[in-house]
Amino acid sequence: MNVIPNLIQLFERDLQKLKAEIVQYSEEENIWTIVPEINNSAGNLVLHLVGNLNTYIGAEIGKTGYIRNRPLEFSQTGLSKKELVGKISDTLDVIKESLNTLPEEALEEIYPQLVFEQKTSTGYLLIHLTTHLTYHLGQINYHRRLLDKA
Repeated sequence: MNVIPNLIQLFERDLQKLKAEIVQYSEEENIWTIVPEINNSAGNLVLHLVGNLNTYIGAEIGKTGYIRNRPLEFSQTGLSKKELVGKISDTLDVIKESLNTLPEEALEEIYPQLVFEQKTSTGYLLIHLTTHLTYHLGQINYHRRLLDKA
């Protein structure tokens, strides 16, 4: 079984859903609204996901030269729906290009960066990145539905 095409399919599915969530906000300013009990806006979660995926897939696997500014992911505000959707689309392109060059046997190799408390395989990290994306996608969906009903 080739795992990489399945990973690409999962990233594509959920990044397309992420774009749809952002587009569905009825009031664009709500994308940047922080509500009680929810620490991050949808816009900041999008920037976080874009930074995360471009770092661990784009920069490390695809050698894109991307340099992450994690604090900015949580402090920047005011980007439009169009700008956020563009960043998501660009990230999907980077993921496809990067993973399409990755040989299947590389999934068993140790991922070069220490991301967790101990080193993991590249395959493990990529699976983690799909679940991390899905986790924040669910948060964004909840955030949108909470604000759009108000």
